[in-house]
Amino acid sequence: MFCPSCGNEVGTATVCARCGALAGNGPAVSMAAAPGLSDNAAGALAYVTIIPAIIFLVMAEYNRRPFIRFHSFQSIFLGVACIIVTTVLTFIPVIGWILDPLVMIAFFVFWLIAIIKASGGKEYEIPFIGAFARKQAQGQ
Repeated sequence: MFCPSCGNEVGTATVCARCGALAGNGPAVSMAAAPGLSDNAAGALAYVTIIPAIIFLVMAEYNRRPFIRFHSFQSIFLGVACIIVTTVLTFIPVIGWILDPLVMIAFFVFWLIAIIKASGGKEYEIPFIGAFARKQAQGQ
């Protein structure tokens, strides 16, 4: 069961540990009855491009779910980091040109692991990026 106020998973608790709302009094949502995509599908879909990640953060149906928020923010930060790092490496003669394909492969591996983990219901934190995504997802 999920908190009707913030979307946090509450299990059988009557009070949400995250926001303090009464979870047993309101219409707590079971994932089987939740409209739209499951958390796992939305979390994995957030990594396809930055566009779904932004959409999930804007739509109230998804932006209250911590799992989806985390993966959406991490997807956005991963995309931005990839663009910045590869752009900088492109302007560094020889060494940058040699490192650029290796860095792209590393970003691809992190992207692939994140999709697989999200589709399995796990929150995999990509090094450096994951901590920022976690803070944003928690609203800090």
